[in-house]
Amino acid sequence: MLIDLFSIRRTMKETFDTFSLELEPQYGEKSFTFAPGQFNMLYVYGVGEVPISISGDPTRHKSLIHTTREVGTVTRAMRKLKVGDTLGVRGPYGSSWPVEKAVGCDVVIVAGGIGLAPLRPVIYYILSHREKYGKVVLLYGTRTPEDILFRKDLEKWRGRFDLETHLTVDRATGSWHGNVGVVTTLIGRAPFDPLNCMAMVCGPEIMMRFTVLELQKRGVEDGKIFISMERNMKCGIGLCGHCQLGPTFVCKEGPVYTYKNLKDVFLKREM
Repeated sequence: MLIDLFSIRRTMKETFDTFSLELEPQYGEKSFTFAPGQFNMLYVYGVGEVPISISGDPTRHKSLIHTTREVGTVTRAMRKLKVGDTLGVRGPYGSSWPVEKAVGCDVVIVAGGIGLAPLRPVIYYILSHREKYGKVVLLYGTRTPEDILFRKDLEKWRGRFDLETHLTVDRATGSWHGNVGVVTTLIGRAPFDPLNCMAMVCGPEIMMRFTVLELQKRGVEDGKIFISMERNMKCGIGLCGHCQLGPTFVCKEGPVYTYKNLKDVFLKREM
């Protein structure tokens, strides 16, 4: 429950409604370690706090990066903060993506919209230990080209020979000449071994539902499909009950789950 004070080192506009904050400890040379997929509670003084996944590089311990959409009172206040302003941080909390279990396997990363933010640490981690993994495939879809996050990263990743990166948009605008269609249309022709792979999926729940179906069609086992259920988290430690999803509390036992363990709840539309 204790809050550490961080200063804003850099602000980055990602899209018209999405931004990133790079934070550094306000006092001393404190380092900050986290596992890909974990989240922090960010506190704006006098306004409130909000849970946001860490979207930076887990191999860099001197700063934190969080990416979020401006959707509520706290995130609106966060967007107004400037370099040098103070933000309260507590964490990290939650389960993580199975980057260690995936050693020796192909890795399929499927992201929809802002779902790329919680998955970006996975890509950073794998590329830092590239020799330990088989084929690595990133499939990323957004509504329009204007909604694409982390453009500089994507340009670098698309230029690598050891990472397959495919982008698609639901609706082409402007000068877009790439794939058009939902991200699930990329799964059928993605180059990975379904019998020896780990799939990590994050995005809107409807997108994750259909992504799981397409992965199952390719032959990926339910126990090797991992999904992030970040919705409804509020206190970060399971006290308020806001994140309860059937028998599980997302901020305590998630946000990352195997589809095998969550499918009975995940498939109920009313949940």
